[in-house]
Amino acid sequence: MIPGHPYHTANYLASLQALKEDGRLRGLKARAGTDFASNDYLALASAPRMQMAILAAIDAGTPIGAGGSRLLRGNCEEHEALEAEAARFFGAKTALFFSGGYIANFAVLTTLPQRGDLLVLDALVHASIHEGARAGRADFRISAHNDLQSVESTINDWRAAGGVGRVWIVVESLYSMDGDFAPLQELTTIADRHEAFLMVDEAHATGVYGAQGRGLAAPYEGRDNLVVVHTCGKALGAAGALVTASTAMRDFMINRCRPFIFATAPSPLIAVGIREALLILQQEPERQQRLQTLVAFTHREMQRRGLRCFSTSQIVPYIIGDNAHTMQLAAALQARGLDIRGIRPPTVPPGTARLRISLTLNVNETDVCSMLDALSDETRGWLR
Repeated sequence: MIPGHPYHTANYLASLQALKEDGRLRGLKARAGTDFASNDYLALASAPRMQMAILAAIDAGTPIGAGGSRLLRGNCEEHEALEAEAARFFGAKTALFFSGGYIANFAVLTTLPQRGDLLVLDALVHASIHEGARAGRADFRISAHNDLQSVESTINDWRAAGGVGRVWIVVESLYSMDGDFAPLQELTTIADRHEAFLMVDEAHATGVYGAQGRGLAAPYEGRDNLVVVHTCGKALGAAGALVTASTAMRDFMINRCRPFIFATAPSPLIAVGIREALLILQQEPERQQRLQTLVAFTHREMQRRGLRCFSTSQIVPYIIGDNAHTMQLAAALQARGLDIRGIRPPTVPPGTARLRISLTLNVNETDVCSMLDALSDETRGWLR
């Protein structure tokens, strides 16, 4: 065959065409309009304090890149300072810094659960968790979303079938597309009863919930059977992720975790930015309070206007169902100057395509009212 002949890309083109016909073809779109799409919940991504901390670090000689893996020359004092501060802030025994939330979830699940163990994944956990489970050594099962009985039954059925390893219950504390919360207290009890581990992805709760933004898992941090992933690219306004865990688990990951061992370390400048974000959480609690006020205001306004709302958090899913209608509505709102994105399968289950409206301190109550007016106008007569 001649290089470049259509034969070489025919399968890819056919797959893209199928996605287009199903209303699921994706493309990159530049940010524009009022921010109802980002996860920059506390507006720290461009906060002056964050910028000043980075500039001061540059002036002090902090390098942009680490220059190698943490086990070689890439282990910088900025990484270690961040990990020590994060462990103290979150109330954990230790912390380990990764370049992103996706890789942190993947790293934990391909390293800590062993052959013969069982992973019980909530049906709506992040794709990175599913990928880590598929790539790891342990067996895994899916439990119904936020269904404690399903978790119990899954564990009991596995034991009855001869399972003898350790169980890992894996959840998000705040679900990224539905905006609802995991019953962490009850899950902790189940984990204890079965001598199981509990892994909590705090991606959308860190910085927003808990005292000073320590997250929803804060009351349980420091337990030997708990692993928590705190994403730093959302409310903390930077990038990367911190895994908090026992000393033994941290040491095991340093020695056995391939995504940690063989990856260039995250930028030391990013570590500086995250440390500043943790300071801001402690010194500017009004940010967290303002966001909670905005969230409550938005839900009240939606209820007053008769707009369906299925969450009580800063993540507001407006479920439409049909892929094409979802993207048409998103485009109409974007044309009005609102950055609201449509979410389609496989990110969400089939038949639940939706707008994902994200509430952040990049907007105010006036912006919210304008957005809800536009949403009411665009859906009047065909979707209520």
